[in-house]
Amino acid sequence: MSNTLVAYFSASGTTKKAATKVAEAAGADLYEIRPKVPYSEADLNWMDKKSRSSIEMSDKGFRPEIAGGDAHIEKYDTILIGFPIWWYVAPTIINTFLESYNFSGKKIILFATSGGSGFGNTLRELESSATGAQISEGRILNRATAEDIQKLIEEI
Repeated sequence: MSNTLVAYFSASGTTKKAATKVAEAAGADLYEIRPKVPYSEADLNWMDKKSRSSIEMSDKGFRPEIAGGDAHIEKYDTILIGFPIWWYVAPTIINTFLESYNFSGKKIILFATSGGSGFGNTLRELESSATGAQISEGRILNRATAEDIQKLIEEI
């Protein structure tokens, strides 16, 4: 087993594709962060202020529940965490994930997919959820080219 984990949240499948490529290139284990209640297309309509994702992202304290098993974080030294950028930051489900485990002494490298923005305030908004971890921005992997993935893996 690898001492590196690629954990990802993907609402539409784009981040899943990138995470799968990263895990393969790094020889890492792969773990999907799944919401207890899956997001529908209407939930993801960022133009609708009443959509589920809009409501969640307007409340920085909101923590969507996660479904599924245990990521066994204790087995890994390095965790790459991937997600789509929502409203210039990581979706709050990433905070839920980080707050669900003990990341003390772990190295966390973020990667994301985005429709047009960079990481924005993501690092600052996630640091308090990963107490004791060394957390850093990795790369935006919109196209997830071999070169982009290699640059991300070099940060491990």
